[in-house]
Amino acid sequence: MPLGMAIHNIEITLGKGGQLARVAGLLGNVGVNQKSLGRVRSKHWLGKRLPSRGGGEGRAPIGRKKPTTPWGYPALGRRSRKRNKYSDNLILHRRSK
Repeated sequence: MPLGMAIHNIEITLGKGGQLARVAGLLGNVGVNQKSLGRVRSKHWLGKRLPSRGGGEGRAPIGRKKPTTPWGYPALGRRSRKRNKYSDNLILHRRSK
């Protein structure tokens, strides 16, 4: 066996099948981390968002006034509970701030 070869399946007993260091599918995809994607759009196709997203403060003279989530909703102070939720009659009083 050459030095530096990836070991992915070891039999303890001959003919019994792999029992140590078993790998599922990683062997053929070893160099996936070294591949350069080249541009932001090709990263976006893989589902990775670009790092300058979200917020809205800074970087521009006119921006959104309040901090926002990455999806564009206000991050602070927005009511997120539905108005007519089925469990409203179970709540006796709101929590104090």
